[in-house]
Amino acid sequence: MRTRVKICGFTRVEDAVCAANLGVDAIGLVFYPPSPRHVGVEQAVKIVKALPAFVSVVALFVDEQEARIREVLQRVSIDCLQFHGDESPEACRIYGKRYMKAVRMQEGSDISDLALQYHDAAGLLLDAYHPGAKGGTGSRFDWALIPEHCALPIILAGGLDADNARQAVQAVRPYALDVSSGVEAEKGVKDALKMAAFIREVNEGDRRI
Repeated sequence: MRTRVKICGFTRVEDAVCAANLGVDAIGLVFYPPSPRHVGVEQAVKIVKALPAFVSVVALFVDEQEARIREVLQRVSIDCLQFHGDESPEACRIYGKRYMKAVRMQEGSDISDLALQYHDAAGLLLDAYHPGAKGGTGSRFDWALIPEHCALPIILAGGLDADNARQAVQAVRPYALDVSSGVEAEKGVKDALKMAAFIREVNEGDRRI
């Protein structure tokens, strides 16, 4: 199976188009104001309109109000929701959209139980735990915490870049990798060469399995 690639945290149209041309499967738009990669609705609309066909758009929220999420969905063409806070399963599924639930991995994280709770999710996104952040820290967690089998697709995030993407594919065998800071020139600004190298390493990892 080919490992999919999602690049998250786009703020510029040209970066998203570049990622699409490089072969990314999905782009992530962060609708979380405290994040340096936060994007407003107007800019999000411009980014999505510039994308070619067959690139999925994921909207990331962190414990956001329902009204705000519905506003984004009404104005921006979103394919999948990504919930990165403490949202309950019920709160994730009320929008009638495919969704992913992010898990901040640490000792004691019960992935099997979470897969049951969020049984209708399109996947579990496993990220590094940080007491003061909800993701996007550029930190890696211990991949040994990931169970060998999971009822839901696993999207691996946290501290990924071109130097460890191939290793991640071969060690974890995830459905997808999700990268943000590892392909940036600065926060919110993507680096074309880093994106190309990351996708190339993922593809090479697939070939060597």
